[in-house]
Amino acid sequence: MACITLLSDFGIQDASVAISKGILMQHTPGLHIFDISHDIKPFHTKQAAYLLSSAYKNFPGGTCHILLFDLFSETNPRLALFEYNGHYFLAPDNGLLPLALNAETYNARLCFELKKENTFTDWLNATGTIANALQSQKPDALNLSSLQLKISVQKNTSSIESGTILCDVIHIDHYENVVVNITRQQFEEYQNKRAFRIQFMDMEEIEEISNSYHDVREGYKLCRFNSNDYLEICINRGKAASLLGLRLDGKHNNIKIVFE
Repeated sequence: MACITLLSDFGIQDASVAISKGILMQHTPGLHIFDISHDIKPFHTKQAAYLLSSAYKNFPGGTCHILLFDLFSETNPRLALFEYNGHYFLAPDNGLLPLALNAETYNARLCFELKKENTFTDWLNATGTIANALQSQKPDALNLSSLQLKISVQKNTSSIESGTILCDVIHIDHYENVVVNITRQQFEEYQNKRAFRIQFMDMEEIEEISNSYHDVREGYKLCRFNSNDYLEICINRGKAASLLGLRLDGKHNNIKIVFE
C-alpha cells in the first residue's frame, strides 16, 4: 500500500482530525497520511463525493482512502471495505462511495459494525487494523463477509427537462469558484452543438464556455470546466459565490442550462 488519505467533515476547530491520525498511525507505522479535506459541509454527501472522486485517482495504486464522513448516519454504522480501480476505500456504509465512484458496489466487504457499547475510538482501531492488513494481504484473504453498499438517494448528476438542465452547487473552492454537478462529457452530450444559456439566480446569464479566467476582463463572470472536468461559475479575480449570491444548498441558486 503506497499511503493513506483522509477525508472527513470534522473541520479543524478541535482535535478530531489529530486523534484520528494518532490512532491510525499506531496501526500503520511508516505509512504517510495525506489529507484530502476536513472542510466538507456537515452531511453534504455531494460535496464529499466530488472531493473524493477528484482526488483519489491522483494517488498511486494501492493507496488506502479512509473516509470519516457522516459516520453516524445509521443506527448501527457499518465500516465497509471496497476495492476499486486499484485503490482501497474504507468508509461508512452511508451512500458516499457509490455516489463518488459511480461504480457497481456489490463486492464490498463488511469490516465492523458499531454497537451501542462501541465508541469512535473502536471505529478508528478497526479501520487501522484493516488498513494495516491491506499492506500485505488482498481483501479476499481477510475473510470478511460480503456487503452490498447502500445507494445514496442523492444523484451526482443533473436532471434534464424539456431541453433544460437543472444543476446543483456541489462545491465552492477557496477562491469562491462555484462547482456544479455537470461534467464536460455530460454537457457536450446534452448540447449536441446547440446554442445554450447558463442561467442562475433568476437574473444572471452566460452564453459561452471560457477556456481560462483571462478570456474575460477582470471582474467579469464566466463559466469554464475545471481541472476535474466539472463546470464552474467564476469571476476573473473575484469571488463568484459571494458576489453572485450562490451557496451550497442555496434555495435560490436556480442554476439552469437552456439549450436552443
